[in-house]
Amino acid sequence: MQNYIGIAIINNKDFGLTLIFVLMSNVYAVQWITKKFSKLSPDELYAILRLRSEVFVVEQNCVFLDMDNNDQKAYHTMGWLEGELVATTRLFSESQMYEGYQSIGRVVGSPRHRGMGIGKKLMEYSIQECERLFGKGPIKIGAQLYLKKFYNEQGFEQSGEMYYEDAIEHIPMIRPIL
Repeated sequence: MQNYIGIAIINNKDFGLTLIFVLMSNVYAVQWITKKFSKLSPDELYAILRLRSEVFVVEQNCVFLDMDNNDQKAYHTMGWLEGELVATTRLFSESQMYEGYQSIGRVVGSPRHRGMGIGKKLMEYSIQECERLFGKGPIKIGAQLYLKKFYNEQGFEQSGEMYYEDAIEHIPMIRPIL
């Protein structure tokens, strides 16, 4: 992962020349792609399943069957940075996962690229793609409870009580039509 340094030179008649060094991430270099399951290459599918396993199974220490026969119904978003998959989601049209709602699921970002704003960009892109693919509509997710604030910042509101999924606290959240 590379970061870049930007240099700004400011000429102010009262204070003279000032050099400002700014560390800039290459979050904007992430290439976003969306594909239906049947259009994924074997390498893309492998990268998606590997990243999901790395985070959901290994990092979160949660033994569960990730391949739930819903991937085939979904569109898959992918964020690629320098040839590495750094973020992905699944997108579902209305009523495929939740009656009356579109849905975004399996939201995951690479642990090596956290703190760079990629998760926020992933959700912004996923919401835009839901609108492009399925039209404007409310979106429902099953969010891990510890990420409630993150999803609130993306326009989602808690819509029900906490529940356990694979021994991890989750809450239902809905993003209304904005």
